Amino acid sequence: MRPCGSLRFNPPDWVFAPVWISLYALMAIAAWLVWRKPDAAARTAGLKLFWLQLALNFLWSMVFFRGHALLAAGIEILLLLAAIATATVLFGRISRMAAWLMTPYLLWVAFATVLTWAIWRLNA
Repeated sequence: MRPCGSLRFNPPDWVFAPVWISLYALMAIAAWLVWRKPDAAARTAGLKLFWLQLALNFLWSMVFFRGHALLAAGIEILLLLAAIATATVLFGRISRMAAWLMTPYLLWVAFATVLTWAIWRLNA
């Protein structure tokens, strides 16, 4: 199933691998910057949210690509976006650089959110 083929703003398939590799590298560095700081409530909360957003990221792929459940994927990606935004804010309280490193991921998932809902609308 390739429901997004008719959207003008859908990137070509070849874009996704290099973008995700770059984003995961930036996310890993951000998490490492936070993890290496002294233990504190904000650090613990930020890292927990980081792991939650990773799980939600994986779940979105399963719901969207394997389950073809577009409405569920749309709802799930909103939760993912909120988790990324919150993790980014918490990371920013510990390391400004970590928050900046999370920002491209936040923006990409915001774009993916728009794309997911546009695909749902096309297929509803």
